[in-house]
Amino acid sequence: QVQLVESGGGLVQAGGSLRLSCAASGRTFSNYAMGWFRQAPGKEREFVAAINWSGGTTYYADSVKGRFTISRDNAKNTVYLQMNSLKPEDTAVYYCATRDTPIATTTNNYNYWGQGTQVTVSS
Repeated sequence: QVQLVESGGGLVQAGGSLRLSCAASGRTFSNYAMGWFRQAPGKEREFVAAINWSGGTTYYADSVKGRFTISRDNAKNTVYLQMNSLKPEDTAVYYCATRDTPIATTTNNYNYWGQGTQVTVSS
């Protein structure tokens, strides 16, 4: 059974940084793409970043490009989201996801999801 557990969320002031982690278990982590999504109160869940199986290809939402970096450590079965220059509009629950293919996508077409971690950015 695939399990994804996010950590690293919290409260930070605008302009600050956080690094989210997502630990995966239940199958060979390095074979599959990973993604990060977020959902703010009253809004739909939206794509943030994605990475293919090797880490060689990444995608970002325009709203986070240049501020966020997705990476993965296949030896540790973990994907990361480094978030810099945080803004109040980045406040949301952040979800890690994986799909049944090595190829990343910016769509919601992911098969497994974590429980989420709260990120709150104060102004």
